[in-house]
Amino acid sequence: MQGKEQGAGWPVNLSKAFSSMLLRLAFLLMLVPFAHALNAQSDPVPYRLFARNGKATRYKKLVKAARAADVILFGETHNDAVGHWLQNLLARDLHAKAPLSIGMEMFESDQQQALDGYLAGELEAAAVDSVGEGLWNNFKTDYQPLVDWAAANDVPVVATNVPRSFARMVFKAGFTPLEELSPKMKKLLPPLPIPYDASLPGYVRMLEMMPGGHGGETFPMAQAIKDATMAHFIATKRQTGRTFLHLNGSYHSDDFEGIGWYLQQYAPELKVLTISSVEQDDLGELAAEHKDKAHFILAVSTLMTKTY
Repeated sequence: MQGKEQGAGWPVNLSKAFSSMLLRLAFLLMLVPFAHALNAQSDPVPYRLFARNGKATRYKKLVKAARAADVILFGETHNDAVGHWLQNLLARDLHAKAPLSIGMEMFESDQQQALDGYLAGELEAAAVDSVGEGLWNNFKTDYQPLVDWAAANDVPVVATNVPRSFARMVFKAGFTPLEELSPKMKKLLPPLPIPYDASLPGYVRMLEMMPGGHGGETFPMAQAIKDATMAHFIATKRQTGRTFLHLNGSYHSDDFEGIGWYLQQYAPELKVLTISSVEQDDLGELAAEHKDKAHFILAVSTLMTKTY
C-alpha cells in the first residue's frame, strides 16, 4: 500500500523517526554513568570565598570591598600556600588603584629600623633576622616574596607585632611588668595601661583552653598585648588616603575581636574589613561554625599542601 511499509501499520516517516528517537535515547542512557563520573571530577578547586552569611562570593567582590576600606585585616593560616598567594594578589590589585601600606604580624616593633634598611636595599634579610628574636622560620617561602615586591614598588611595610619577650613577660605576670620598662622600650608598645576586656569571647575561649593557675588568666592577656600592639601601629602608621593591608593569624581578628576591637578603641573612625581563613573537607558550602567570623571567609581544602 502506498505510503506504508510492507507488513507494518506505521507510516514510513513516523517509523524512521521513532527508530531514530530510540537510538538517541539508548545512546544518552549509555552516557549517564560517564557524565556522572565526569561531573564528580570536574573543576576541582583548592579554595572558595564566602561572605559572612555563608553565601559563596567572588574575588572581584572582595577586591571591591577592600578598596573601599581604610584597613584590611587579612587573617591567615600561617602555613597555607593559598592564603599567601591570595595576599600577594590582593596587595597588587589594591596597589594598582591607590597607594598601599602593608603591616605584618610577622615583624615585631623592635625590627622596624632593620626592616626599613632591608626595604631600602641597604641591608640583607640576615640583618633583620639578627634583631630581637629574628625572622619567622617560613619567612623565605611565605613572606619574603611579598616583602620584596613591596620594596620594588615603594610600598611601606610596618612591623606591627609586640616583641615576643614582652608577650612572655605578660604571660608570666600580667600587664604590670610592662610599666617597669624604660621609656625607650615603651615606645615599642601601645600607650600603657592598655584597655582590656577579659569577657570578650575570644579571650574567654583561651581561658577555657588553659583554666586556672599558671597560664590561666594571663594567657589571654599575652594575646591581648599582641592585639593591642598591632592595632596601635596600624592606627599610628596608617596614612590618610593610603590603604593599609595587615597580615595576621586569623585568631587575632576573627569574630571582629582582637585587633579589630582595639582599633575601635584607638581609631574608631577607620573603616575596617576583615578576612578569615579556614579549612574544610568539602568546599561546597561554608560550615556553620565559620559563618560570621569575618566579612569574607577564605575556605581552603584540607587536602591542600602546607608550606611547613
